[in-house]
Amino acid sequence: MKLLTRTGRRTVLLAGILALGSSVVGVGTQTASAATVDPNATYVFVSRHSGKAMDLFNFATNDGAPIVQFARNNLAVQQWRFVDAGGGYYKIRSVHSGKVLELPNATDGTGLVQMTDNGNTRQHFRLADSDSGYVRFINRHSSKALDVWEWSTADGGRIAQFADLNGWNQQWQLAIVGGSNPPPPPPPPPGSWPTPTGQVSVNGTISVSGTLDGGMRRYCCIGDGGQEEDQDPMFELSSGATLQNVIIGGPAGDGVHCSGPCTLRNVWWEDVGEDAATFRGSGSPAFLVDGGGARSASDKVFQHNGPGTVTIQNFQAQNFGTFYRSCGNCSTQTRRNVVVRNVTLTRPGNTVAGINTNFGDTARFTGITIINDASRAMVICRKYTGNNTGDEPTQIGTGADGVNCIYSASDLTYR
Repeated sequence: MKLLTRTGRRTVLLAGILALGSSVVGVGTQTASAATVDPNATYVFVSRHSGKAMDLFNFATNDGAPIVQFARNNLAVQQWRFVDAGGGYYKIRSVHSGKVLELPNATDGTGLVQMTDNGNTRQHFRLADSDSGYVRFINRHSSKALDVWEWSTADGGRIAQFADLNGWNQQWQLAIVGGSNPPPPPPPPPGSWPTPTGQVSVNGTISVSGTLDGGMRRYCCIGDGGQEEDQDPMFELSSGATLQNVIIGGPAGDGVHCSGPCTLRNVWWEDVGEDAATFRGSGSPAFLVDGGGARSASDKVFQHNGPGTVTIQNFQAQNFGTFYRSCGNCSTQTRRNVVVRNVTLTRPGNTVAGINTNFGDTARFTGITIINDASRAMVICRKYTGNNTGDEPTQIGTGADGVNCIYSASDLTYR
């Protein structure tokens, strides 16, 4: 990677990403600068370029595990603490693993990893202030800056080192999330569903921009509870919208439609109609489903029709056909990605994820608990050859392959 090439890209790209600077830290968080680092506080590091958080990939606890960027969720894998290393440098310790950040050598492009604390200067970083409350992480051993590699905006984009150019992909906002924040609690036990605090009558689709917090009220009803295509959704979320603390009663129509990047937090579907949620949009949107649950989905729970990455975490589902499906026969096809982590799935249930390998889809699984499946009948990852003609896609295989379907036996627990 030549310095001239990256510098040239920096000049072209800076004008196109100015809008990110005002939105990377959520409401209610504090920020810090190099001069105000608090060793007793816990931080999330948010990239100025992508708006994503520095993340310990796949909840790893082993030495050498890579550090990437991921849609911000404030889980322990995105929480870090500063430990004084002397001379204005810090060791940066993961709340999840207890290990510290390290750059194994001084070469441009070397990926950031976690390692056991050994006092080596490869594990020491100083903070250099940029403008507008952002900092750069400069490694003591290499004197290079932590860098979102190749200006990635994708979940899983590499964090590496490069010469300090003070580019937006090298600038990070230090969001204080509390002194000793534990990870959020796990989902309720399977079969345990929240009790509504009230009832909201729904006569047509509810449009959401910004955030709609339902206060755990039940929203009901729309549609007939069947599987007819093109039913109206109960909620239509605009790009960037959040729907949270909502119970969706049945019939639920076509559930929730996201027209661009969206967040569904602690949303519960008592009886899924056509689909619980459908994800659309353009570009490379990131969709987050965090908490909640769904049951009685005779076909699909989550339908992914647009591009981008859907992350589903801290969720439970029971009595479903397919938990996640990348559209197999949409008129416009593209690569799609899904990350499924810390979910509990109760049989009956047929498939966790269905993807189209011919379009380069990927599905990553960690922390999957499957209940009532003594015969291991639930398929974790089902592979298809998708099309854009509307025909039924052809199944070509199942199971982990390390390329499209990414998981191991240790990622699955059967109860």
